[in-house]
Amino acid sequence: MIEVVLGLAPVIMMLLGFPVFILLLTTCAVVVIFFLDLPLPILHQTVFGALDKMALLAIPFFIFAGEIMVRGGMSRRIIDWVLALSGGRKGSLGITAVGSSTLFGAISGSSPATVATIGRLMTKPLLEAGYGERFSAGLLTSAGAIAVVVPPSISFILYGVAAEQPIDRLFIAGLLPGLVMACLMSFYTYTFVFKRNIKEGVNLDDVNLFRRTKEAIWAIGMPLIILGGIYLGIFSPTESAGIACVYAIIVTVFIYKELSWTELWNSAVASAYLTAQVMVIVSASGVFAWLLTIRGVPQMLAGHLAGSEMPTWALLILINLFLLVVGCILDTASAILVLTPILVPLVKIMGVDLIHFGVIMTVNLAIGMFTPPFGLNIFVAQAIFKMPLRTIYTGLLPFIVVNLVALVIVTYFPDLSMILVRILDR
Repeated sequence: MIEVVLGLAPVIMMLLGFPVFILLLTTCAVVVIFFLDLPLPILHQTVFGALDKMALLAIPFFIFAGEIMVRGGMSRRIIDWVLALSGGRKGSLGITAVGSSTLFGAISGSSPATVATIGRLMTKPLLEAGYGERFSAGLLTSAGAIAVVVPPSISFILYGVAAEQPIDRLFIAGLLPGLVMACLMSFYTYTFVFKRNIKEGVNLDDVNLFRRTKEAIWAIGMPLIILGGIYLGIFSPTESAGIACVYAIIVTVFIYKELSWTELWNSAVASAYLTAQVMVIVSASGVFAWLLTIRGVPQMLAGHLAGSEMPTWALLILINLFLLVVGCILDTASAILVLTPILVPLVKIMGVDLIHFGVIMTVNLAIGMFTPPFGLNIFVAQAIFKMPLRTIYTGLLPFIVVNLVALVIVTYFPDLSMILVRILDR
């Protein structure tokens, strides 16, 4: 009976429109009060215990760093630099959108923030160049999902906490898969431009590449400092997040001089709101995962799987399909925190490396972020682009196919995720 309540109650409440943290906490409270002989204070202890993890400190810092970047002109300079690199070639604007989303994601770690930032700056140029509303909306909405995969990804931090895996290994494992997604999307963009004979492009004679590089060098240096410091062993992922904030403040306030102290305070307030939204889901998911664990649900599913003799490739297909559906409904943080304790025992018993599985899970949920009807990026895009949902939906379809190809590559070629991890472990 308890397992039925744990399975059905969250689904029913989600269909009724309850926030994720409410439905998780309510389900847990009902189970503890009516079905388990446990004192109520244990819920309070578990809620706060779910937040008592050092790695989670990185989340507010990376969110704050991303806010500073947007408000302080760093993201705009990155776009200008990428455009200068690709200028004069077919598809330069579209490829710039993908490249800028990748670079911005390598700093902010947030997919919606990437869509909002790059979308504001790139929508008008893409439309004026002749890309069309559907393609422009589809490109910018889907390219933001790369931020979920490339380091430093907030999703990897959450998965690392839930699966008890080293976050620096997860960061480096997501680098090549993220670049594969970016390359496939850039290739599709180029073929679209070639087929439609769009003649946009920036003449390199009119763009001083050296000047653009000089202006952007401080912004470009941010991901280099973050990742370089981690993999050279200078500081931990959590420490790197704090250093990223300090670096962003120095660059935007004292070097670029585009961020006032008032705007810096506003950035901190906005970051606090977003951090609270993430952390309340973390705490609620921690209680739900604890209940599943003490009831033995993950172990029970793993036992059934072991008896079914299902091959690993078939299991991965089923998990991919399941995660794609979940990603369309739940936000990435909730999906990772709720499902990781259930899925990890299943893949572990089949011999799938948990670092590789973290990448598979993250890529799946990244695709879900721009998959109709409820992908979060879609609603962010609608607010930014002021386009009908139908236009955004149709524009996304080819990019969903492109990213599904990337998912297949990531799933069945584990060396793509693990080769840099092995090099790091030497």
